[in-house]
Amino acid sequence: MTHTPSTPEQQPVLVVDYGAQYAQLIARRVREANVYSEIVPHTFTTEQILAKNPAAIILSGGPSSVYADGAPSVGADLFEAGVPVLGICYGFQAMANALGGVVAETGLREYGATDATASGAARSILAGMPENQNVWMSHGDSVSQAPEGFEVLATTAGAPVAAFANEAKRLYGVQWHPEVKHSDHGQQVLENFLYHGAGLAPSWTAANILDEQVEKIREQVGDGRAICGLSGGVDSAVAAALVQRAIGDQLTCVFVNHGLLREGEAEQVETDFVAATGAKLYIADERERFLTALDGVTDPETKRKIIGREFIRAFEAAETAILAEAADSGQPVKFLVQGTLYPDVVESGGGEGASNIKSHHNVGGLPEDLD
Repeated sequence: MTHTPSTPEQQPVLVVDYGAQYAQLIARRVREANVYSEIVPHTFTTEQILAKNPAAIILSGGPSSVYADGAPSVGADLFEAGVPVLGICYGFQAMANALGGVVAETGLREYGATDATASGAARSILAGMPENQNVWMSHGDSVSQAPEGFEVLATTAGAPVAAFANEAKRLYGVQWHPEVKHSDHGQQVLENFLYHGAGLAPSWTAANILDEQVEKIREQVGDGRAICGLSGGVDSAVAAALVQRAIGDQLTCVFVNHGLLREGEAEQVETDFVAATGAKLYIADERERFLTALDGVTDPETKRKIIGREFIRAFEAAETAILAEAADSGQPVKFLVQGTLYPDVVESGGGEGASNIKSHHNVGGLPEDLD
């Protein structure tokens, strides 16, 4: 299977999520290098991955062992498609395993700060870094033998092959996590892969995506109307401002006073947000609804589920009031806008196989009976 590249604007760096809560962070680090990235699940086939015309691919870490029953795997055909690939932690081991390398449980688990020693002559993705560096590890299995055609770039006490490269095929891997700040030269590893291994230019900025999203929102909403759940926090305020820029008065922001706010917060949202954006704001006093539903509940996760449910019920009630206003305009309310931060996604077990830390009402919290 071969890969047909498209124009640079259409080519994201794809982060294949193997269930690590770091997958979102990898995507962020790529964007901090001014290269656009997207996340796809490990259940994507090689054909599905290549259909997105990736400029490069990064295989994330994950909690599994590559030789365990049912463990996520990667097809060897992905590495024959001509697309540069970087494997990280589990992704590194999955790559080695798929290409004929040896992955085994060494009995020496490495977790946290670890000394790595560069051993490759050309250094490749480790170019420009000291011979000895501090890296952040989290693994029990190790690559003990690199696949044929790969040069070993680094070793640690518990990983005979801690990094490798096949420059001819533009395939690379590291056992450690370059995406976390605890790895001293982690961002440089990623940038070496992006700029030199994959030959990408650092030309993407947040401003690019802002203009693109405004156009996409306008196209999707058309002449319909939308309501936005506005809490006053960064995530919902940015989402509201973005949609407001796209569709103007077709958006009505709904601020739900649920009785759990800081003193003066409701008044601050009412004055400051409207003054900053000019958005239409509907205030729903739902204190009794929330406090009644939470009465006697002590388990934090149960509380979060109740709050998420009651938010949607409150939005539905607000929609009824807004529809009455919209009756003469011929513009039904078709869309619900929610703002979501990466930490919310990560903590809620975002990504296939990622564990749940705590649920957030704006991540997968919509009831099935939502109209």
